[in-house]
Amino acid sequence: MPEGDALRRAAARLQPLVGERLEIETLNPRAAVKQIAERLDGKELLAVDAVGKNLLLTFEGGLVLRSHLRLTGRWRLEPRGKLRTGKPWLVLRGKRYEGVLWNGPVLELVTQRYKPAVGPDILDEPPDLDRMVANLRAQPARELGDALLDQRLVAGIGNMWKAEALWAARVSPWARIAEVVDDELRGVLEHAARLMHGRLAGVRAVHRVYRRRVCPRCGGRIATRRQGEDNRLTWWCPECQGNSPRTGPVPSAWRQA
Repeated sequence: MPEGDALRRAAARLQPLVGERLEIETLNPRAAVKQIAERLDGKELLAVDAVGKNLLLTFEGGLVLRSHLRLTGRWRLEPRGKLRTGKPWLVLRGKRYEGVLWNGPVLELVTQRYKPAVGPDILDEPPDLDRMVANLRAQPARELGDALLDQRLVAGIGNMWKAEALWAARVSPWARIAEVVDDELRGVLEHAARLMHGRLAGVRAVHRVYRRRVCPRCGGRIATRRQGEDNRLTWWCPECQGNSPRTGPVPSAWRQA
Protein backbone atom coordinates (compact mmCIF):
# COMPACT_ATOMS: atom_id res chain seq x y z
CA MET A 1 0.00 0.00 0.00
CA PRO A 2 1.44 3.44 -0.88
CA GLU A 3 2.48 5.24 2.29
CA GLY A 4 2.49 8.90 3.24
CA ASP A 5 5.77 9.67 1.50
CA ALA A 6 4.47 8.12 -1.74
CA LEU A 7 1.40 10.38 -1.57
CA ARG A 8 3.64 13.42 -1.05
CA ARG A 9 5.61 12.45 -4.15
CA ALA A 10 2.38 12.00 -6.12
CA ALA A 11 1.22 15.46 -5.05
CA ALA A 12 4.56 16.91 -6.17
CA ARG A 13 4.31 15.16 -9.55
CA LEU A 14 0.88 16.67 -10.23
CA GLN A 15 1.88 20.27 -9.44
CA PRO A 16 2.39 21.21 -13.15
CA LEU A 17 -1.39 20.89 -13.56
CA VAL A 18 -2.20 23.41 -10.82
CA GLY A 19 -3.56 26.67 -12.21
CA GLU A 20 -4.87 25.09 -15.43
CA ARG A 21 -8.41 24.41 -16.58
CA LEU A 22 -8.46 20.69 -17.12
CA GLU A 23 -10.23 18.31 -19.43
CA ILE A 24 -11.46 15.41 -17.34
CA GLU A 25 -12.03 11.85 -18.53
CA THR A 26 -13.11 8.80 -16.56
CA LEU A 27 -12.39 5.96 -18.97
CA ASN A 28 -12.91 3.10 -16.53
CA PRO A 29 -16.63 2.24 -16.21
CA ARG A 30 -16.29 1.88 -12.43
CA ALA A 31 -15.10 5.47 -12.23
CA ALA A 32 -17.50 6.82 -14.86
CA VAL A 33 -20.53 6.06 -12.70
CA LYS A 34 -19.32 8.61 -10.14
CA GLN A 35 -19.92 11.44 -12.69
CA ILE A 36 -16.65 13.09 -11.74
CA ALA A 37 -15.86 14.14 -15.31
CA GLU A 38 -19.26 15.79 -15.73
CA ARG A 39 -18.79 17.87 -12.56
CA LEU A 40 -15.12 18.82 -12.94
CA ASP A 41 -14.49 19.12 -16.69
CA GLY A 42 -13.25 22.60 -17.59
CA LYS A 43 -12.68 23.71 -14.01
CA GLU A 44 -9.39 25.12 -12.77
CA LEU A 45 -7.29 22.95 -10.48
CA LEU A 46 -6.34 25.16 -7.52
CA ALA A 47 -4.21 22.86 -5.37
CA VAL A 48 -2.98 19.29 -4.87
CA ASP A 49 -2.22 18.26 -1.29
CA ALA A 50 -1.35 15.03 0.49
CA VAL A 51 -2.92 14.47 3.91
CA GLY A 52 -1.72 11.20 5.38
CA LYS A 53 -2.60 8.63 2.73
CA ASN A 54 -5.20 10.87 1.07
CA LEU A 55 -4.57 12.96 -2.03
CA LEU A 56 -6.85 16.01 -2.16
CA LEU A 57 -7.24 17.91 -5.46
CA THR A 58 -9.05 21.21 -4.95
CA PHE A 59 -10.95 22.69 -7.90
CA GLU A 60 -12.63 26.04 -8.36
CA GLY A 61 -16.19 26.14 -7.13
CA GLY A 62 -15.39 24.47 -3.82
CA LEU A 63 -15.13 20.88 -5.06
CA VAL A 64 -12.36 18.58 -3.82
CA LEU A 65 -11.47 15.28 -5.46
CA ARG A 66 -10.33 12.79 -2.81
CA SER A 67 -8.14 9.90 -3.91
CA HIS A 68 -6.97 7.03 -1.70
CA LEU A 69 -4.74 4.51 -3.45
CA ARG A 70 -5.02 1.54 -1.07
CA LEU A 71 -3.03 -1.38 -2.47
CA THR A 72 -3.33 -0.91 -6.21
CA GLY A 73 -3.74 2.77 -7.10
CA ARG A 74 -1.02 4.83 -8.83
CA TRP A 75 -0.85 8.43 -10.04
CA ARG A 76 1.34 9.27 -13.05
CA LEU A 77 2.18 12.53 -14.82
CA GLU A 78 2.56 11.95 -18.56
CA PRO A 79 2.90 14.09 -21.71
CA ARG A 80 -0.42 15.14 -23.15
CA GLY A 81 -1.69 12.68 -25.74
CA LYS A 82 0.60 9.83 -24.76
CA LEU A 83 -0.62 6.50 -26.13
CA ARG A 84 -1.50 3.98 -23.47
CA THR A 85 -3.18 0.60 -23.21
CA GLY A 86 -5.93 -0.14 -20.73
CA LYS A 87 -8.46 2.18 -19.18
CA PRO A 88 -7.24 4.42 -16.37
CA TRP A 89 -9.71 5.50 -13.75
CA LEU A 90 -9.13 9.17 -14.35
CA VAL A 91 -7.30 11.47 -16.76
CA LEU A 92 -6.70 15.14 -15.88
CA ARG A 93 -5.63 16.71 -19.17
CA GLY A 94 -3.78 20.03 -19.13
CA LYS A 95 -2.01 21.97 -21.88
CA ARG A 96 1.20 19.92 -21.77
CA TYR A 97 0.65 17.12 -19.28
CA GLU A 98 -1.91 14.61 -18.14
CA GLY A 99 -2.38 13.36 -14.60
CA VAL A 100 -3.40 9.71 -14.89
CA LEU A 101 -4.85 7.60 -12.09
CA TRP A 102 -4.62 3.84 -12.49
CA ASN A 103 -6.66 1.44 -10.37
CA GLY A 104 -8.11 4.10 -8.11
CA PRO A 105 -10.12 2.13 -5.55
CA VAL A 106 -11.27 5.23 -3.61
CA LEU A 107 -12.26 8.26 -5.66
CA GLU A 108 -14.94 10.69 -4.53
CA LEU A 109 -15.99 14.32 -4.74
CA VAL A 110 -16.30 16.22 -1.48
CA THR A 111 -16.49 19.90 -0.53
CA GLN A 112 -13.75 22.14 0.81
CA ARG A 113 -15.22 21.66 4.29
CA TYR A 114 -14.16 18.00 4.15
CA LYS A 115 -11.41 17.05 6.56
CA PRO A 116 -10.02 13.50 6.50
CA ALA A 117 -10.55 11.68 9.79
CA VAL A 118 -6.84 11.27 10.41
CA GLY A 119 -4.41 11.99 13.20
CA PRO A 120 -1.35 14.24 12.99
CA ASP A 121 0.75 13.59 9.90
CA ILE A 122 4.12 11.92 10.49
CA LEU A 123 5.56 14.06 7.66
CA ASP A 124 4.55 17.41 9.16
CA GLU A 125 7.54 19.62 9.92
CA PRO A 126 7.96 19.26 12.79
CA PRO A 127 5.69 16.28 13.54
CA ASP A 128 3.39 16.71 16.53
CA LEU A 129 4.97 13.89 18.53
CA ASP A 130 3.22 14.82 21.78
CA ARG A 131 -0.20 14.46 20.19
CA MET A 132 0.79 11.22 18.46
CA VAL A 133 2.00 9.71 21.72
CA ALA A 134 -1.21 10.82 23.45
CA ASN A 135 -3.30 9.22 20.70
CA LEU A 136 -1.40 5.95 21.06
CA ARG A 137 -1.65 6.07 24.86
CA ALA A 138 -5.45 6.20 24.54
CA GLN A 139 -5.34 2.53 23.41
CA PRO A 140 -3.07 0.90 26.01
CA ALA A 141 -4.07 -2.71 25.31
CA ARG A 142 -3.37 -2.50 21.60
CA GLU A 143 -0.23 -3.95 20.03
CA LEU A 144 2.03 -1.12 18.90
CA GLY A 145 2.63 -2.50 15.40
CA ASP A 146 -1.11 -2.57 14.78
CA ALA A 147 -1.74 0.87 16.30
CA LEU A 148 0.90 2.57 14.14
CA LEU A 149 -1.13 1.68 11.04
CA ASP A 150 -4.30 3.29 12.41
CA GLN A 151 -4.52 6.54 10.45
CA ARG A 152 -6.81 8.04 13.09
CA LEU A 153 -3.90 7.93 15.55
CA VAL A 154 -0.94 8.76 13.32
CA ALA A 155 -1.35 9.59 9.63
CA GLY A 156 1.00 8.43 6.91
CA ILE A 157 2.76 5.35 8.30
CA GLY A 158 2.21 2.14 6.37
CA ASN A 159 3.35 -1.44 6.80
CA MET A 160 6.86 -1.01 5.41
CA TRP A 161 7.86 2.08 7.42
CA LYS A 162 6.17 0.64 10.51
CA ALA A 163 8.45 -2.39 10.36
CA GLU A 164 11.56 -0.33 9.62
CA ALA A 165 10.90 2.27 12.35
CA LEU A 166 10.23 -0.38 15.00
CA TRP A 167 13.41 -2.22 14.02
CA ALA A 168 15.47 0.98 14.12
CA ALA A 169 14.12 1.77 17.61
CA ARG A 170 14.56 -1.87 18.80
CA VAL A 171 10.91 -2.05 19.85
CA SER A 172 8.70 -5.07 19.24
CA PRO A 173 5.58 -4.71 17.09
CA TRP A 174 3.88 -7.06 19.54
CA ALA A 175 4.44 -4.95 22.64
CA ARG A 176 1.24 -3.60 24.15
CA ILE A 177 1.26 0.18 24.22
CA ALA A 178 0.94 0.07 28.01
CA GLU A 179 4.32 -1.73 28.10
CA VAL A 180 6.17 0.91 26.05
CA VAL A 181 7.51 4.05 27.72
CA ASP A 182 7.03 7.47 26.14
CA ASP A 183 10.68 7.77 25.07
CA GLU A 184 10.36 4.51 23.14
CA LEU A 185 7.15 5.65 21.46
CA ARG A 186 8.76 8.94 20.49
CA GLY A 187 11.82 7.08 19.23
CA VAL A 188 9.73 4.91 16.93
CA LEU A 189 7.89 7.95 15.57
CA GLU A 190 11.11 9.90 15.10
CA HIS A 191 12.65 7.03 13.14
CA ALA A 192 9.53 6.81 10.93
CA ALA A 193 9.68 10.55 10.22
CA ARG A 194 13.42 10.42 9.48
CA LEU A 195 13.15 7.45 7.13
CA MET A 196 10.17 8.85 5.25
CA HIS A 197 11.68 12.33 4.90
CA GLY A 198 14.81 10.69 3.58
CA ARG A 199 12.79 8.93 0.92
CA LEU A 200 11.18 12.25 -0.04
CA ALA A 201 14.66 13.75 -0.37
CA GLY A 202 15.64 11.03 -2.83
CA VAL A 203 17.45 8.64 -0.50
CA ARG A 204 17.07 5.09 -1.76
CA ALA A 205 14.95 2.96 0.55
CA VAL A 206 17.11 0.28 2.19
CA HIS A 207 15.08 -2.39 3.95
CA ARG A 208 16.65 -3.65 7.15
CA VAL A 209 13.81 -5.91 8.22
CA TYR A 210 10.88 -5.50 5.79
CA ARG A 211 10.82 -8.54 3.49
CA ARG A 212 14.27 -9.59 4.73
CA ARG A 213 15.31 -13.00 6.01
CA VAL A 214 18.33 -12.16 8.17
CA CYS A 215 18.73 -9.22 10.53
CA PRO A 216 21.69 -7.06 9.40
CA ARG A 217 22.25 -5.90 12.99
CA CYS A 218 22.52 -9.17 14.91
CA GLY A 219 22.41 -11.89 12.26
CA GLY A 220 19.22 -13.37 13.72
CA ARG A 221 16.44 -14.74 11.59
CA ILE A 222 13.65 -12.30 10.70
CA ALA A 223 10.22 -13.52 11.75
CA THR A 224 6.88 -12.80 10.09
CA ARG A 225 3.34 -13.11 11.35
CA ARG A 226 0.02 -11.48 10.56
CA GLN A 227 -1.24 -8.82 12.95
CA GLY A 228 -4.37 -6.80 13.69
CA GLU A 229 -7.90 -6.89 12.38
CA ASP A 230 -6.63 -6.21 8.85
CA ASN A 231 -4.32 -9.24 9.11
CA ARG A 232 -1.29 -7.32 7.82
CA LEU A 233 1.98 -9.25 7.63
CA THR A 234 4.53 -8.00 10.18
CA TRP A 235 8.31 -8.42 9.95
CA TRP A 236 10.52 -8.17 13.05
CA CYS A 237 13.72 -9.55 14.59
CA PRO A 238 12.95 -11.51 17.78
CA GLU A 239 16.61 -11.26 18.83
CA CYS A 240 16.88 -7.46 18.54
CA GLN A 241 13.29 -6.46 19.25
CA GLY A 242 12.04 -9.29 21.47
CA ASN A 243 8.42 -9.97 22.38
CA SER A 244 6.82 -12.80 20.49
CA PRO A 245 3.07 -12.51 19.76
CA ARG A 246 0.91 -12.97 22.83
CA THR A 247 -1.68 -15.70 22.87
CA GLY A 248 -3.16 -15.19 26.33
CA PRO A 249 -5.93 -12.83 27.41
CA VAL A 250 -5.31 -9.11 27.64
CA PRO A 251 -4.73 -8.08 31.28
CA SER A 252 -7.82 -6.35 32.62
CA ALA A 253 -5.83 -3.24 33.60
CA TRP A 254 -5.04 -2.64 29.90
CA ARG A 255 -8.55 -3.04 28.56
CA GLN A 256 -10.30 0.09 27.39
CA ALA A 257 -13.59 1.02 28.96
